[in-house]
Formats: sequence, C-alpha cells, structure tokens
Amino acid sequence: MPFTLAICGRPNVGKSTLFNRLAGKKLAIVHDQPGVTRDWREADGGIADKTFKIIDTAGLEDILDQSLEARMRGKTEDALEKADAILFVIDAREGVTTLDKHFAKWLRKQDKPVILAANKCESDKLIEAELADAYRLGLGAPIPMSAEHGQGLGLLYDALEPHWYEDEEEEVLEERDDDLPDDIDHLEGNEDFDFAALPVDEEEAKKPIKIAIVGRPNAGKSTLFNALIGEERMLTGPEAGITRDAITENLNIEGRDIRLVDTAGMRKRAKVVDNLEKMSVDESLRAIRLAQIVVLMVDAQTPLERQDLSIGQMVTREGRGLVVAVNKWDLIEDKAELLDEIKYRLAKGLSQVENVRVVTLSALTGKNLNRLIENIFLTYDLWNKRVPTGKMNRWLAGMEQSHPAPMVNGRSNRLRYITQIKARPPTFALWAARPDDLPENYKRYLVNGIRKTFDLPSVPIRLLVRTSKNPYKN
Repeated sequence: MPFTLAICGRPNVGKSTLFNRLAGKKLAIVHDQPGVTRDWREADGGIADKTFKIIDTAGLEDILDQSLEARMRGKTEDALEKADAILFVIDAREGVTTLDKHFAKWLRKQDKPVILAANKCESDKLIEAELADAYRLGLGAPIPMSAEHGQGLGLLYDALEPHWYEDEEEEVLEERDDDLPDDIDHLEGNEDFDFAALPVDEEEAKKPIKIAIVGRPNAGKSTLFNALIGEERMLTGPEAGITRDAITENLNIEGRDIRLVDTAGMRKRAKVVDNLEKMSVDESLRAIRLAQIVVLMVDAQTPLERQDLSIGQMVTREGRGLVVAVNKWDLIEDKAELLDEIKYRLAKGLSQVENVRVVTLSALTGKNLNRLIENIFLTYDLWNKRVPTGKMNRWLAGMEQSHPAPMVNGRSNRLRYITQIKARPPTFALWAARPDDLPENYKRYLVNGIRKTFDLPSVPIRLLVRTSKNPYKN
C-alpha cells in the first residue's frame, strides 16, 4: 500500500481546501459553512516528486452520543487508523482553541506521527503573532500554510520526509469520459471498414468498472454502498441528505475490479436553493458523467416519482448503462402489483431505453445483492457489445425491404450502409441518400430493430446519420 496521510482537525479550518490542493484538483466540496465534509474520502495526491494517498476527514467534534456529529467523529477515527501519518490542521487566524487542545492531547496518544499545520497564514504578521501559541499543543513546530494559495507545501514536504517509505508507485486511474464526439465526418472514405472487428483494448479492459449509485435523498444509497463494500464506510441514518461529497471506493467482486461511487441525493431542481446542496448535486452529476453503469436507487415505499424518472433520463442521455434498484422491498406487502406498476412507469418514462433491468432488494439486510451485481455485469457487457458490420448490413437490407424509408420529392431515400463505430454505449453510423429528410419515427424504427435483432436491451443506442460527400456539389 502507498504511504497514506490523513488530514484532520476541527470544523472549518481548511482541511478540504488542503486536500484539493494536494490532490491537484477540486474533489472535495469546499464551503464557508462548518461541517460540510461528513464522510472521509481518499484520493491520490503528492508534493513535488513524492506521490501518496491522502484522506480528507470530517471536522472533529467533542461529542460522543448518537448524534450525526458523533457518528461523523467515529468515521474520522476509522480513517485515521488507515493512515501512516496524521496532519493536524488548525486555523492560524483564530489561534489555538479549546477544541484544538482537546484533540491535540488525544492525537499525542496515537501511535502514529502527527504533523501540525497552521492554515490560513497568508500574512507574515499573522504568522509571527499567532504561531507561537501553537507550540503549546505539544506536537512540535507548526508549519505555516495557506491551502487556498498553495503556500507552505515545501515545508510540509520536509516534515513528511522522515516518514516516507519506499513503495512501488501505483498507477493513478484517470477519470475521463469514455464518449467520443458524435461526429462521423472523419469516417468519410472508410465506410467499408469493419469497426466491430477491431481487437478489444486490453488496457481498457483491465480498468475497473465505474459504477455510480444515484437517486433521491434517503433512498438508501449509502446503505447499499456499505453493503457492497462489506464495511460501514459511509454515514447512514434517518436524516435525509447526510451524504454531500461523491465518495469512491475500489473493490473486487467475482474477480472483476470495480470503482464504486456513492453520491448525494438529488431533489427536484426547483427545490435546490441552498448553495451547498447545489454543489453536492453538481458532484452527483459529475459522477454520472464519469460512470459507466449507474444504479438508480428507488425507495419502494415511494417508487418512481417524477424525480426518479428525470434522473433516469439524465443517465440515458449521457449514454450510461442503467440498472434500477428498488430498495426496502421487504417492507412491501403486495409485491407483484407494485413490480408491475414500476415496470409500466419505466416503459412510459424511459421509452428511449427498453427493458431496463429492475432488481428488488433490501440494502439493510443484504437480500438480493447478488442479483444486483449480476444485472450490473450483464448491463456492462451489453454496453460494451459490438456487432459485425456484415450482419448489420444484411439486417439493414431486410429492414428497408419490410419498411422502406419515406420518399423525398418523389425519389427514394436509399439507405446505403450501416456500421457500429463504437461501443460504450453502442453507437451506429448510417449512410443515407438524404439524411436530413429521414424522419425521427423511422430512426426509432431502426433503433428498435437493432435492439430486438442484436439483443441490446436496457442500454442506450445512438444512431448517427450522414451522407457521402458529393464531389460535384460545387
């Protein structure tokens, strides 16, 4: 395992800002409101030539009851156990507080190196006036830093240097969108090339399957996340909207590597007025764009409301594979009737993706989790499916013979050629005599035919229509 540094401290001292600075990108939500971070999150980071794991934790509170703040503290303590070193952050502008002293005393008892960082030291006068008091915490000389402006990273590097250990550096998995631009003009002159015959990219095949769990607040997303990874990683409870950041965990299920992401609940856009909630929703939307398969978590007691369908439509527009997980199924009496109602609403509300896979489960008890995993893998394999060009064109000839494209000004709109130009999701290029005059209902006829003939249910299908360039046009 690589060297791991956990960042901790009381609320609103700049831990998430420092986390983003070390990660080199804005991963954690940063806001002036105290207590924004609730679940600890992990990322790859580094300073100069050193790379390491960093953990951002929730603000430490001196509360030991069953409240949300106490549960947050428990998760922070779990995160610190995973670290090789702890970076304790204080706010230099406010000086050393009673809470800082309390947790400094607690950290001194930990059997791990602790480094003291005084954040928000943008002013030299501030450094001279406030840092002297930090020595009383008993954690050695404080490092003056400004996470916002990137100051003090060299001093942090020097403080960490005695604690490094040699380890083979892990490859950083890049978060990127698998989509290619919806543009096939570059294929001109290559219409006869069989893109489906291209060999599978072995490097791409080795990468983890990226799965995002999304849905409305309090649908049980974090409970499902914990159940899948086999530990109480995420905060859960009766309070709606506990999760704020999109939290990622890597795991292996049935020999397949997975990158699993838990997201904040998404309410109707009109109800999201708080700036912090907007930032959380933006994180959830980003998780959908970066995912390959999206699990839409639905509460069986209030199933498939308009917001659920809106999220599902968003997922399919992004070209992601969709699996609907109906949670709290053990609380439902008339299961058959409700399941029929859910499938009917999906057929009406997500008509662009037929036969979306639906799994009924209980995230709390773990019932039917194996079925969920099975359906995720099936959907992922369909999302990656390729159809040979020869089969596609024999199918196209049959479709055109059964139902020719509507004529344009008394002349036939001949369909010349079709090929699959990419998977993830399955995307097909169709060359027609007059592409602009091909009606939408005829395109749907072709897409539905592709689905049925080549067994592509439950995943988005894209059909791009073009025509060969006319050398005599000008």
